[in-house]
Amino acid sequence: VVMGNATAVLEFLLIGISNYPELRGTFFTLVLITYLSTLLGNGLIIFLIHFDHHLHTPMYFFLSHLSFLDLCYGTASMPQALVHCFSTHPYLSYSQCLIQMSVSLALATAECFLLAIMAYDRVVAISNPLRYTVVMNGPMCVWLAAASWGAALVLTAMLVLSLRLHFCGANVINHFVCEILSLIKLACSDTRLNELMIYITGIFTLLLPFGFVLLSYIQIAAAVLRIRSAQGRFKAFSTCGSHLMVVTIFYGAAISMYMKPQSKSSPDQDKFVSVFYGALTPMLNPLIYSLRNKDVKGAMRKVMAKRA
Repeated sequence: VVMGNATAVLEFLLIGISNYPELRGTFFTLVLITYLSTLLGNGLIIFLIHFDHHLHTPMYFFLSHLSFLDLCYGTASMPQALVHCFSTHPYLSYSQCLIQMSVSLALATAECFLLAIMAYDRVVAISNPLRYTVVMNGPMCVWLAAASWGAALVLTAMLVLSLRLHFCGANVINHFVCEILSLIKLACSDTRLNELMIYITGIFTLLLPFGFVLLSYIQIAAAVLRIRSAQGRFKAFSTCGSHLMVVTIFYGAAISMYMKPQSKSSPDQDKFVSVFYGALTPMLNPLIYSLRNKDVKGAMRKVMAKRA
């Protein structure tokens, strides 16, 4: 369909892994294992937190939200990547592309805010334990979780509604999924406003929350150093260190994609970097945050005992 000098693109071809045919089998296996691990790990966390009333605390309330986000986030992209892996014509309609992009953006943005809220929760718990239950009461936890979802929806709507793209026939997206930067690269209209919007949104959703998380962990480290027992210090540092590692992978990969000049970006590099925050982090979060935790292990033992 031709509109003036532009062409109305009705569908997009997703290249995915098809320009590396020898890697298709390996890629499919890795994504399948990652997705099943994401479903199993996050599903188990949500079930255990719901099942055991000992886990009905602010920390586990936020962890259940993180697990739900990761379940949805993984499901928004990984099944499609699996289906398209061996497809000769992996096409998506324009509306499907826009819906997938919007859902993934909203979920990733909500996770950015939620990780910052979880860091704040840990700061209050460690630095001010006597006032923890007063500060992080039920209504406050619900309000913080709702604020992260609400802010994510508003910022995503602003980004998506500002897209006024015209395409001149090019409809090949060099990615596994519909992703906003890949879509903008195809446009033949002026995209400077869109790039500016992405950069400004990135400051609020990536740089500021990540900076807040780092400052929070510096405060936590200072509080941990005041712990007299060497074993207690080691345990606290190992827990905080693993949390910080996963958070850095998530924010670092996203910042490296969205906060650099688009003229310096490589489509092949970007699509593999996106795997870190789109697939690896949702799988690692339950392992790092919850499944090594003695409270969660206790809840699992209770479930096993009831089933026996």
